[in-house]
Amino acid sequence: HVQLVESGGGSVQAGGSLRLSCAASRITYSTRCMAWFRQAPGKEREGVTAIYTTGGTTDYADSVKGRFSISQDNAKNTVYLQMNSLKPEDTAMYYCAATPWSCGGNWADKDKYGHWGQGTQVTVS
Repeated sequence: HVQLVESGGGSVQAGGSLRLSCAASRITYSTRCMAWFRQAPGKEREGVTAIYTTGGTTDYADSVKGRFSISQDNAKNTVYLQMNSLKPEDTAMYYCAATPWSCGGNWADKDKYGHWGQGTQVTVS
């Protein structure tokens, strides 16, 4: 079983930056695709970005393209989400997720992922 632990959330003013981290207990076939999702109060959980940990291919939701960047450090079993030019609409609980499947065209489908972290809150005012 893979454990995912997010950190780095907080409160920031619009236009600011935050970097979230997702530490996996190990990088295995179970974490072939790792993603960040977010959920605002009263809204569905939505895919933000994903990375194919084997090849490094990335995907982004249109709403964050050019502002957010996902990266990985395999030596630390960690995936990062760098968030720049933050907007109030980015306010949400952010979750890290992992799946043994490749990311593919349905990377933003939350049902694809079997491993989830506990979430970290991001508030932009």
